[in-house]
Amino acid sequence: MSVPNAFRDLVIAAIPSLRAFGLSLTARSDRADDLVQETLMKAWKHYESFEPGSNMKAWLYTILRNEFYTQLRKRKREVEDGDGFYSSKAAVHGEQEGHLHMADLQKALAKLPDDQREALILVGASGFSYEEAAEICKVAVGTIKSRVNRGRTKLAELLGMGADEPFGPDSSTEAVLTGSLRN
Repeated sequence: MSVPNAFRDLVIAAIPSLRAFGLSLTARSDRADDLVQETLMKAWKHYESFEPGSNMKAWLYTILRNEFYTQLRKRKREVEDGDGFYSSKAAVHGEQEGHLHMADLQKALAKLPDDQREALILVGASGFSYEEAAEICKVAVGTIKSRVNRGRTKLAELLGMGADEPFGPDSSTEAVLTGSLRN
């Protein structure tokens, strides 16, 4: 079984954004890496089910999302770290202000319900349209818009920010809260 080079190149190009999405879902780099690895293995194994010309990134995000929820169901019996106590002990925070903003954002994202966090990451940070995010999550477009709006409002509240107050060192971070990338 030979995998086409074009397929391989598209999968490789998607790895950084898959890792970012996995990290946003799991809040732990080791689990995110495991999740991405499992996603890549499944995509590779089932490459013939990918329709050339369709959205590779959305296909991979769907695989990753499904794998995340499968693992989540399996881990129901594990000790949860809802308040981030254990994860904060393992993380080393940078000295620069940007790293502090990012740490605050990660903590606030972890406090959001899974569906709102997922919608924010897909639309705000990963650049998917509302329609693409709705397709990935298998929900209506209005549901995604509502989740993004409620998630942004809750994030701003958790971060103690006003609606128009800028956040973060870069446009990707700010996009999660505002829904648009600055140029």
